Amino acid sequence: MAEWSRRINLTAAHTPAERVHLLVAKVLPAVELLEPGTVLDVGSGNGSPGLVMALLRDDLEVTLLEPRTRRWAFLREAARRSGPGRVQVLRGRHDTYTGAPARTVSLRALALPLGDLAPLVAPGGRVVILGGRPHLEGPFEAEGDAGPGPGDIHVFRRLTADVSRGTPGGD
Repeated sequence: MAEWSRRINLTAAHTPAERVHLLVAKVLPAVELLEPGTVLDVGSGNGSPGLVMALLRDDLEVTLLEPRTRRWAFLREAARRSGPGRVQVLRGRHDTYTGAPARTVSLRALALPLGDLAPLVAPGGRVVILGGRPHLEGPFEAEGDAGPGPGDIHVFRRLTADVSRGTPGGD
């Protein structure tokens, strides 16, 4: 992180202690909320929360999705250094993702409507949002908030059936 931050703006944290506090400590409560399986981290940027989740949980298959070239390059190198097969890094936006829906979709500091994330989340899966407060829309229900401070982490469950239309997994 320190090496890459000199070339591209990955975080405002400059010391190792600041980086651990901002990028790792604030993610720890979210790591405990994850169910085993696939995680798609949207707008991965500096690797928090997706890369941190992958490094802390062996039962997760994490895909980092980042559209910006230099941050994507950083993530590829960080994933390579974390060990083989631990993390997949893709260059693209959430609305261009063509992979299978994930058990969990995570994002941090992005203002995306929940409805835009619905195609990325498997029915019954979750969206875990660090920071911000999205408007509840689409086939989701709020599961609650967590974290060290109020409003730090928000969890939404994707409904297995669209209640309004009565279709399985519909949105």
